[in-house]
This record gives sequence, C-alpha cells and structure tokens, in this order.
Amino acid sequence: MTTPPRSRLDIREVGPRDGLQNEPPISTEAKLDIIEHLVRAGARRIEATSFVSPRAVPALADAADVAAALPQWPDVQWSALVASMRGAERAVAAGIVEIEYVVSAADGHNKANVGRTTEQSLQLIPQVADVVRQAGGVLEVIVATAWDCPFDGETPPARTRDVVARAIDGGAERLCLADTIGTVTPGRLTALLEATRRIAPGVDIGVHLHNTRGTGLASAYAALLADVSWLDSSIGGLGGCPFAPGASGNIATEELVYMAHDLGLETGFELEELLAAAHRTQEVLDVPLPSGLLRAGDRTRAPA
Repeated sequence: MTTPPRSRLDIREVGPRDGLQNEPPISTEAKLDIIEHLVRAGARRIEATSFVSPRAVPALADAADVAAALPQWPDVQWSALVASMRGAERAVAAGIVEIEYVVSAADGHNKANVGRTTEQSLQLIPQVADVVRQAGGVLEVIVATAWDCPFDGETPPARTRDVVARAIDGGAERLCLADTIGTVTPGRLTALLEATRRIAPGVDIGVHLHNTRGTGLASAYAALLADVSWLDSSIGGLGGCPFAPGASGNIATEELVYMAHDLGLETGFELEELLAAAHRTQEVLDVPLPSGLLRAGDRTRAPA
C-alpha cells in the first residue's frame, strides 16, 4: 500500500453549508445542534454557512443568525462561502472573516449558480480580497466545475488553469478545486492538481469532492498521495448543488476518516462520535443519508 506523504489529514467539514443548501430549510437551532455534534466529534474546520441570496438558497437564509452563535466554539476555524461583494461584506459584518469566494471554471454553471459569466466573477476577486484583507481575514477561491460542468460538458484543463492564475493574481491566498458534479477520477484529479501547483507554487490547495458516481473516496486517496493541503467532506455524505442538475452528496466525513485512520493518518476526529453526529443529522433532517459507513457501522462495532 502506498502511504500519503503527510501524517495528518486536514478535513474541512462542509455539511452545515454544502450539506444543507439543497435540503428543505431547517431551524437555526437544528443547525446548531448538528454543529455541536460535529464539534464534539472533533471537527476543527467547519464551513458554517453561505452568505448568498435567501431567495436563491432559502435553506441558508439564516446565515447571520448561525454566525452569531459560533463564538461558543472558540477552538473551531469557521468559514463561509460567498459569491459576490455583498456576500463578503455580510459575512465579515457577521464575524466570519475566512471567506470562500466561488467561481465556476465553466460559464454555464457560473451563470446558473451566480447569474454572471466566469469573467465577471473573476473581475470581482480583487474587490472581495480587499474586503477580506481589511477585516484581517483570509480569502480562498473555490474553483467550481474544475473538471466538468452539467451544462458545458468537460471543462478544458487550460480553462481551469486560467481561472486559477486569475484568482491568485486577484488576491486569493488559498485555492480549492471542486468536483461539483462528482465526475472526477484519480488520474484526472492528480493531473489537474499538479498543473495547479505549477501555476500557484507554495499556495495551499484543497479538493472538494462529490460522490455522485462512486469515485469520491478513490479520488480522495489520490489527492492524499498527491499531498493535498486539505479535503472537504460532509457528515453522512449529505450535499448537492441546487444549480447543478444531477449533483449529489459530498464524500462522507465518517467514510473519509475511516479510510484515513486505516492509513495511519491523524484526523482529530473520534469515529464513534462522528457516526453519532451522522445519526443525529439523519434524525434532524428525517431523510436517509447515503453514507455506507453510517448504514454498516465501524468494522469493530455494529451499526446503531
């Protein structure tokens, strides 16, 4: 077995944002209940919400209320996704200064997702960077549809590389390559990750994977072997994009942790508590979650 070069896997839990954005709205209290279970399980990087139009994503209309409750967990690194200057300003005003600004490499998805072309979104990066910098925060650019788009088909690698270069030039301090519709496989992932590193040497690069076609964990393992800075995952495999037809859930946090621990990697998560968090999320939403580990349980313990 090939061993990843790092001894620890940094995981960003995205369930409270990506996981919930495609679900019917739940109360702020229910969201905080899920977050509390995630923190108890060991989550120390959490994408808490998204400051976007409540009309477009009603499930996250309470972003400011969620943000107001986060200081009760001071040891957690909180972030929020935005798609506009106004979103960045709202996030900073609410106290979240680690900002993820999303740009789709494919025009079709960018127009569906944020109502503008990729070029128009790229032109806003310096302004968003100024807002974040003045707040003492960190700007990450998430490159959505980095490999494929539900409207435009395969995203040419040169197109994604251009978006990466423009993001860095505009002031991005971190990057995340997103497999928005769950089509990537290990070879394609590694190739784009290596190309991105050549364009942005020394920049932390994360990968955001969906498991739509069952290749999520295989691609996550490839990312680990390629020394990725972090991986996004969602409790229970919850997730999906309301503006990407056919997109399903993220890779499940508990399945990623299960694999990582078997590889000898530290994650900071307690698997039993993480499974409890997944069960609680399933109860709150009253829908079955797609995680296989949630159904089958850890190999040393029967499912609850």
